[in-house]
Amino acid sequence: MTLRSRRPDAAGRAALDLYRSAPLSVRAHATIRWWSAPFPAIAAALPRAGRIVEIGCGHGLFSAYAALEAPARTVVGVDIDADKIRHAHVAAAGLERLAFRVAPSGAVPDGPWDAAVFVDVLYLLPAVEQQRLITEAAAALAPGGVVIIKEMGTEPAWKVRWNTAQETLSVKVLHITEGGSFDFVAPDVMAGWLTDLGFDVQAQRLDAGRVHPHHLLVGRRH
Repeated sequence: MTLRSRRPDAAGRAALDLYRSAPLSVRAHATIRWWSAPFPAIAAALPRAGRIVEIGCGHGLFSAYAALEAPARTVVGVDIDADKIRHAHVAAAGLERLAFRVAPSGAVPDGPWDAAVFVDVLYLLPAVEQQRLITEAAAALAPGGVVIIKEMGTEPAWKVRWNTAQETLSVKVLHITEGGSFDFVAPDVMAGWLTDLGFDVQAQRLDAGRVHPHHLLVGRRH
């Protein structure tokens, strides 16, 4: 994947523009998130219509992109960080299909949801809590709903080391993200959790041409 191919599409440009009045640190974080994370591939796994919840949305860039990329989606983003949600509220002002809420750690908003999505957030919880949260998200789905998980894989080793170093800087040094430790669970283990919950699971590596070991899991009910 080339840098040219990662340029924001129309919905991406519109989502980033929502943060034009945000502090420089927030704008910079949103821009880095776009260029480092494969948002279009994640959004492509979402239903084109219905109620979507993003758990651990941060400043809300992916939620905003998902809402703008498909007009029939209604997206709610939740996060434990009240400051990030405050900036997300400002960004979403005037958009009827996009909303943000502060939620306690590990809480899943009441559904039913057509999709529950996690983007680079589960690793901040111990594995047992990751499994519990995925289970609760699955329970909040509408019939035919999907669980979508974008996390970092556990190979190749050099990408894992790069990602761990970056997350250490972000979480433990700069305190950009809430958390104190990391637990990167292998994608096949997460896929097993979803299978045990009655989902058919599709796994896809999204790290070609990228320095992070991006991995996507899409769980659909049998």
